[in-house]
Amino acid sequence: MLKPFLESDRIEAGCDEVGRGCLCGPVVAAAVILPADYANEFINDSKKISKSNRTFLVDEIKESAISWAIAEASVEEIDQINILYASFLAMTRAVKNLNIKPDHLLVDGNRFKSNIDIPYSCIVKGDGKFASIAAASILAKVYRDELMEKMAMQYPGYGWEKNAGYPTKLHREGIIKLGLTPIHRKSFKQFPEQLNMDF
Repeated sequence: MLKPFLESDRIEAGCDEVGRGCLCGPVVAAAVILPADYANEFINDSKKISKSNRTFLVDEIKESAISWAIAEASVEEIDQINILYASFLAMTRAVKNLNIKPDHLLVDGNRFKSNIDIPYSCIVKGDGKFASIAAASILAKVYRDELMEKMAMQYPGYGWEKNAGYPTKLHREGIIKLGLTPIHRKSFKQFPEQLNMDF
């Protein structure tokens, strides 16, 4: 069972993002405030949960949370300010979209920068330690996976319905055969010759 909070007697929001390592599409973040006494043995790092269980847990999290929000940073913003700062931007937007202002943020990872006046703690592998961060990772991943499945219908041939835009062999081969789409990140190394890879 993951920890319910870092410190009791304050409103904590767990924050996480998905899609940093993808070649295309937005980076998506979520922020979740759970009740202090919330407990669910099935909530964990979204990468360790099956797709069907993640989908099931989305409704559970949304119904149980005191507040939750999902936000994006666009491909254009990623290319303009780089993926790290775009991830911070998406998390900042998610926090600002909460209908309750938290006292403290629990941010997955080892770095965070924001213009919001809320103290925060960076927690490495936090999505496997704190329920609110894990809940945020689940909401963000399900949202982004569904978004990329829709994009796969618009731009077939890259396997986004399976790889969600990550640099799999199928995705790389799609880029070679079909070229880049408008939602590919131009600041990322897209082609094999950029990576000294042999297909």
